[in-house]
Amino acid sequence: MTNVNALWDFDDPAGSEQRLREAADVAEGTERLVLLTQVARALGLQERYDDGHALLDHLAVGDHEVAARVSLERGRLLRSSGDPDAARPHFDAAAAHEGNDALRIDAMHMQALVAPLEQRVAINEQALEVALGSDQPEARDWDASLLNNIGMAHADAGDLEAALATFERALAARERIGDDARTRVARWMVGWALRRLGRTAEALAVQRALKGELDAIGATDPYVDEELAALGG
Repeated sequence: MTNVNALWDFDDPAGSEQRLREAADVAEGTERLVLLTQVARALGLQERYDDGHALLDHLAVGDHEVAARVSLERGRLLRSSGDPDAARPHFDAAAAHEGNDALRIDAMHMQALVAPLEQRVAINEQALEVALGSDQPEARDWDASLLNNIGMAHADAGDLEAALATFERALAARERIGDDARTRVARWMVGWALRRLGRTAEALAVQRALKGELDAIGATDPYVDEELAALGG
């Protein structure tokens, strides 16, 4: 089975589309259908929503996992095009899939994105329970993203203490996974919450450390710069 994740660059959906199409051209059966659902996702990220729907319309769905993937990507297209209410039942259908924990978690996290604010924490926590209990590595590593989303839901609800505690858990998960760029984002979230809580010195230390690391690798991050400006540092 093709490693679909290796074909993705979410900062370059057009390039991802090309790679996914090329892989689908030489794949067969279920593998080909899975790849084409990802082509539809790449089309959506380019705001080519009608093209994405047309592609999904022509997939012959016989496999339960493929059906769940079609529902998930259909929902993403609808949400991205501005119709979250129409997207919701598609996410619900995908979240009912069993067997592929990562797929189920992905659908649950999308359910949370279209849910009312007061329901988002609970839905993400249900997805987190699936991730933490999974023996599938791809599913297990969803914990970092889910914890970040839970933290943001707490922040949106005005509970910054809960947000900070959750962002710290997300940071620990990112450190376990070992992706430097995403770990820096998780550290930024901790610093952001510290500033919002008025813990300025701690927040400044976080953002200065990030700035130093970025300078060392010749990179920039406008969000780090914005936080430093807000902190007067």
